[in-house]
Amino acid sequence: QVQLEESGGGLVQAGGSLRLSCAASGIGFRRYTMGWFRQAPGKEREFVAAIAWSGGNTYYAEPVKGRFTISRDNAKNTVYLQMNSLKPEDTAVYYCAAVRYGSRPSTPNEYDYWGQGTQVTVSS
Repeated sequence: QVQLEESGGGLVQAGGSLRLSCAASGIGFRRYTMGWFRQAPGKEREFVAAIAWSGGNTYYAEPVKGRFTISRDNAKNTVYLQMNSLKPEDTAVYYCAAVRYGSRPSTPNEYDYWGQGTQVTVSS
């Protein structure tokens, strides 16, 4: 049974930082490209960042480039999203997703598995 469990969300002031974690189980983690998406109320789910199954390549949406960093620890079956210089517009539910041997996947329908999400709220 595949499980992706996010943690690390919360309330933070603008300019602050948070680190999200996503622990995976039930999949061969090393063979999966991992992504982060977010969804704000009334908006569609949008791509945030992804890290290739090989670990060498990372991809970011324009609004988060230079502020967010995605990384993975294959020994812990965990992917991280370090979020710095947070803005109120970053407020959303953040989801972790996985796709086997994915190649630059940036749309939700490219991913096979999803977590339940973790709320991030940035106050102004």
